[in-house]
Amino acid sequence: MPALKKTALMVASTALLSTFAVTPASADGKDTSDEQPKPPAVMSQVGGELLGRAGTQVKLGPGAPVLPKGLTGRSWIVADAENGEVLAAHNAHWRLPPASTLKMLFADTVMPALQPKTMKYTVKDEDLAGVGEGSSLVGIKEKLTYTVHDLWLGVFLRSGNDAVHVLSSMYGGVPKTVDAMKAHAEELQALDTKVVSPDGYDAPKQVSSAYDLTLFARSGLQKADFREYCATAEAQFPGEVKKNGKRETFAIQNTNKLLTGAAGVTPYKGIAGVKNGYTTHAGNTFTGVAERNGKVLLVTVMNPSSEKAHAVYEEAADLLDWGFAASGKITPVGELVPPKSADTGSGTGKGSAAEQAEGGSAGQNGPARDASKTAAAEQGGGGAGVALGITGGVLVLLAGGVFLVNRRWPLPDLMHRRPRD
Repeated sequence: MPALKKTALMVASTALLSTFAVTPASADGKDTSDEQPKPPAVMSQVGGELLGRAGTQVKLGPGAPVLPKGLTGRSWIVADAENGEVLAAHNAHWRLPPASTLKMLFADTVMPALQPKTMKYTVKDEDLAGVGEGSSLVGIKEKLTYTVHDLWLGVFLRSGNDAVHVLSSMYGGVPKTVDAMKAHAEELQALDTKVVSPDGYDAPKQVSSAYDLTLFARSGLQKADFREYCATAEAQFPGEVKKNGKRETFAIQNTNKLLTGAAGVTPYKGIAGVKNGYTTHAGNTFTGVAERNGKVLLVTVMNPSSEKAHAVYEEAADLLDWGFAASGKITPVGELVPPKSADTGSGTGKGSAAEQAEGGSAGQNGPARDASKTAAAEQGGGGAGVALGITGGVLVLLAGGVFLVNRRWPLPDLMHRRPRD
């Protein structure tokens, strides 16, 4: 590894480790090296005052099941995807490294601008120059041509940082992409998030929260392409070109084990995405969406301390089970706020409370919003303020661009999707 890259990685590692440093010994000399980092005393109150508190927040009503035992995630949240009610949360606004779950924001930001998905692009050497050492890759090669559809499959199924960088090049470059992601995060009121790299690769000061990741998923799931990719379990990806001119393909599988059932993980019935991630500093992270008996829930779990191999999936599944069982038997502890520009149909500035709590400014016209508007005009839906409803199994655009808060989410019925309950 070049000396310059080694130095950069050491600096990045030092900066990130300092964020989570714990005192190795107490004043009496007792070893405390196994203690977990503690959440900050003061956190954002976007979505409600309780969500800014440290620890577990839940309001059980008569007949409500207790929360699952053995939850070890540093931060988690379970929410109703349709009305935005947060059913329960634990350190929801704790700013932590997000790993590849940040790719949900990347996709939600960039996808509307890269249309149609049959668009082709020939990869240049410089497109892959910024891919981090040890990154997850789908296997993109320089001088070969890929469609946008291919590249998004690489992002969602294999969590390919190489695919992210190529799509970023198509969007105008990594710096422009990062700026657009920052603007879109602010539009979504995801104010815990600091974007440094578009792929979620460990970088100093790059953080998000369980709350923000859930906002990204909720926004992304309003885009038909986003839903398709995150719910696809397996696909064929373009490989090398043979001497006879024919293009090889190879199989890729989604790294979301609740979707595929890989590595002995029990597939979750009703799962429809969204994204998992892992890095040394982030640990395992996961955001998922599932439907059961007409109810659609979102769950995010960040960095479980359990030594179980697939703890992030087990804890996410347990929280989903609890959420479905507790539906109608609990009092929400907060809400998933809509985007700043969204028309919720209430006639009130729903984003203002969150802005006041965080000291944020008014909405802005960033490249992410412009891209969303363009895509909405071209595709008939999919922007941050444009929602899709479902009637008789057919996707229809809700009049007036009202943000989806009380309608059933349209989830894809794909060949490789696991069956719902």
